[in-house]
Amino acid sequence: MRASGGPESPAGVTSSDAVTAGSAARGRVTIRQVAQLAGVSISTVSRVLNGRSDVSDETRLVVERVARSHGYDTRRALPGDQARPLREGLDPSDEPLTGLVGVTTTTSGTAYFSTILTGITEALAERDMWALICPTSQEHNREVSVLQRLMRSEMIGALLMLPEESPGELRRLKEDGLVFVVVDPLHDLGPDIPVVSAANSSGAYQATAHLLRLGHRRIGVITGRRDGAATRARLQGHYAALAEAGIMPDPLLEAEGDFLVPGGAAGAERLLALDTPPTAIFAFNDCMAVGALHVARARGLRIPEDLSVVGFDDTPEAEAAYPGLTTVYQPLKELGRMAVSLLVRLMDDRHQFEPLHVELATRLVVRASTGHPAR
Repeated sequence: MRASGGPESPAGVTSSDAVTAGSAARGRVTIRQVAQLAGVSISTVSRVLNGRSDVSDETRLVVERVARSHGYDTRRALPGDQARPLREGLDPSDEPLTGLVGVTTTTSGTAYFSTILTGITEALAERDMWALICPTSQEHNREVSVLQRLMRSEMIGALLMLPEESPGELRRLKEDGLVFVVVDPLHDLGPDIPVVSAANSSGAYQATAHLLRLGHRRIGVITGRRDGAATRARLQGHYAALAEAGIMPDPLLEAEGDFLVPGGAAGAERLLALDTPPTAIFAFNDCMAVGALHVARARGLRIPEDLSVVGFDDTPEAEAAYPGLTTVYQPLKELGRMAVSLLVRLMDDRHQFEPLHVELATRLVVRASTGHPAR
């Protein structure tokens, strides 16, 4: 394990090896390829290129000679940078930015994603790193294309939010040398894929247990995608709370949504149209819970006297809703910050001593949208 911030020596590569490799190279190389040829981590190359002092002279010499021999321009275009250029005469507009991290996201139009992105960009800025946001619109082919471009770019790493790729596809990306962390995975990933997520099952258990304590026995749920990891985990927590109360799950009380307000409204319409409608609805995110509130009011139902509603996330929509929405808080900004922290450790080759899966705690936030069921 390398000491944080301490000197680092190259593994199995001498200066002559680097020059020999460089003489055969053709075309522009990336910072990732420089790191591979020099036998060091991406973060070490970044420290060398930024003129940091916490690198041994031997390592600095090898990295610089590998970079020169492969035609890699190490000048940075970031404001205030004092790194020494290794090559002169290039147009500054063509210079790559070191410390650039790609962030793929399905959408940036909801408070859920924007809050995570805020945590990511804040944590990167504190480390003199920058984010390139790459929306993918939940299109698998588009996401694959974006990731392929990241592999060929100057990105030193990537953060993948709700990636559509299968575990096998993500594993191949890792084998191809992309350093990445998955934030809030869509699929159940193996132990070798680095993941940061929230305690979804625990949060859902708390929400359902809260409604049960209030006296509700017929609780409807509006889920997200049924094939999603978060949906499955939240259903598990919901079922566990029902089981403790001696209640069997009823498939009629489950409506699939899309984590958006219209999807929540459609799910609530279906649940409230049942011959025996639920006295409470647990929506698997705040947007869908707001949709359920809209439908309840349109039907003339009083909240919470006639219907209790619970959400998940504790986004600004939950506090702004009327009445205030009882919801499950998950630390969205901290998810982003923790993902950056894990990514930095991975780039520094310390992941063998660190947990690859990090799960952050959730907690119930009680507001005015829940109460005892009407007698």
